Amino acid sequence: MNESVLRRAQLIIALLGLALGLGARRSGIDFVSPNAIWTAATLPVVVTLAVSILRDFWIGRIGVDAVALVSMSAALLLGQALAAVVVAIMYAGGTALEDFARGRAERNLKALTDRAPRVAHRKSAQGTETVPIEQVAVGDELLVRAGELLPVDGVLIDASAVLDESTVTGEPLPERRSASDVLRSGTVNVGEAFVMRASAVADKSTYAAIVRMVAAAQTAKAPFIRIADRFALLLLPVTLLLAGMAWRLSGDPIRGLSVLVVATPCPLILATPVAFIGGVSRAARAGILMKGSAALEALAQIRTAIFDKTGTLTLGGAELIEIDVAPGQQADEPLRLLASLEQASHHVLADSIVRIARHRKLMLSQPCDVREYRGEGLKGRIDRISVAAGSRPLIVGNGPLPKWAESGESRYHDAHVLRVFLAFDGHLAAVFTFGDAIREDAVDTVRALRSAGITRIVMLTGDDGTTAEKVSASLKLDAVFADAAPADKVGTVEAEKAAAPTMMVGDGINDAPALAAATVGIALGARGGTASSEAADVVVLTDSLQPVAEALRIARRTRGIALQSIIVGLALSGAAMIAAAMGHITPVAGALLQEGIDVAVILNALRALGEGRMQHNRNQEN
Repeated sequence: MNESVLRRAQLIIALLGLALGLGARRSGIDFVSPNAIWTAATLPVVVTLAVSILRDFWIGRIGVDAVALVSMSAALLLGQALAAVVVAIMYAGGTALEDFARGRAERNLKALTDRAPRVAHRKSAQGTETVPIEQVAVGDELLVRAGELLPVDGVLIDASAVLDESTVTGEPLPERRSASDVLRSGTVNVGEAFVMRASAVADKSTYAAIVRMVAAAQTAKAPFIRIADRFALLLLPVTLLLAGMAWRLSGDPIRGLSVLVVATPCPLILATPVAFIGGVSRAARAGILMKGSAALEALAQIRTAIFDKTGTLTLGGAELIEIDVAPGQQADEPLRLLASLEQASHHVLADSIVRIARHRKLMLSQPCDVREYRGEGLKGRIDRISVAAGSRPLIVGNGPLPKWAESGESRYHDAHVLRVFLAFDGHLAAVFTFGDAIREDAVDTVRALRSAGITRIVMLTGDDGTTAEKVSASLKLDAVFADAAPADKVGTVEAEKAAAPTMMVGDGINDAPALAAATVGIALGARGGTASSEAADVVVLTDSLQPVAEALRIARRTRGIALQSIIVGLALSGAAMIAAAMGHITPVAGALLQEGIDVAVILNALRALGEGRMQHNRNQEN
């Protein structure tokens, strides 16, 4: 029988027994005594609990459940059957409440696995066939119909698609994707049907990784939870000692029984894993995947943050930083003509230029008469206009720049950027500056981490020192380690970790060893960095830095809630035990009081599922 069903059955039997016994006492029925009814209702809980404790003892584990067993057994032996059945109800009710709390905490995580894609529509010479996703191979062309889940990771073939990525990234609004954009499994097509090309098999796709992380979150045991177990183990001898002293000093065994009854905080200790599972679930809703509660526990104690530069603090690609245009020109038209011409180019920058223009919803034209000068640029005709784009020597030659372009040339003279000069009909019309720009949310993320208690923030990069120092100065970091090979990155991370708990944030394959070496590795997995995601303890699914600070906030809030549940719950239980030892609490009243404590701390633990908005807003204001 399912353990959850068994616990509910025991609770129902105990409740019926209590009601029947009270009815027998009030009606004065002689053929069966109330004590016999209450004893019979208590015994199933006692027997089941005894078997469970013996099974745990056999594998070398002793839990605080033993206190509940001793209290019910002692109550029956001392003729306090009413107290025994009330304890049985409280214990069975507490475990049923624990099942409910765990179920609610795991619901968001379970929803991820329940909605995993199972079939794909594969295109072939004979048409479209529906196959299990396990049969999808890299390179297959797949049709995704309106309202369907994307079965595997892939690349968009059609011109555009509209996707709901909320389950994977936490972003609430649909996102529009363009041709050649990367698509991830588990997202939902909320627009028209489109065709994509599979870039990964099902087991290696984003959603399969999410499912694996969910399984880890539900089974892994955090160090903090193990500490809670030890708390519980210490409570057993303390309870027996205090109960024995109360009996001995008062000469009344009922006082000892009262102490035992109020010291049955099984759900209290189990509130800790409920809180941690709730924290992992809350993070998952925000597009942050914690690989088990151990990762969340470790993240809560981080004091030093190390960031990779390229692709992490910066966008990691050739982004358009600035456009200088000739007097009388608007920036959009030179960009449209440049992107139209670049459609015929094989240069690594061409795709970025075309993507930028399409994101600005510029209508591109077909180039003609294109001639490419390898490494220098290209010339051609766009809408009957002669257009040339490329390096300064190709476009301007040895001649001077017009005054409107001189300021940009001096501004970026020593910068690590790429400058593209654009001419219409032989006249310089615009200069485009491309570089690895700092992420828009990098400054706010660094500020949020410092507000959250991070005392040292370091940048670690393989780039040259000059470029690294400029990024560091913009973000006001504490230290920079430049020209670092992967082995150097690992050494730096280990040195920082020796001084304080350290997290490493990165996105590339070369970051994987450093992520694994850190106390907590956080991978920005939005761009498909499989190696870094596998090595990391936490994976951020949005192409953003802000969730790094959010992950830290969730981890610290969750750990605080768990610690609060333990300390407050044990303090209340301790006070009740002392009161019981002094004769102020009867066994029945003690059982009711203890259940109230247990319910309070479990409900408190469930707060880890929430947003914690007030605290978050205060942090933002600071």
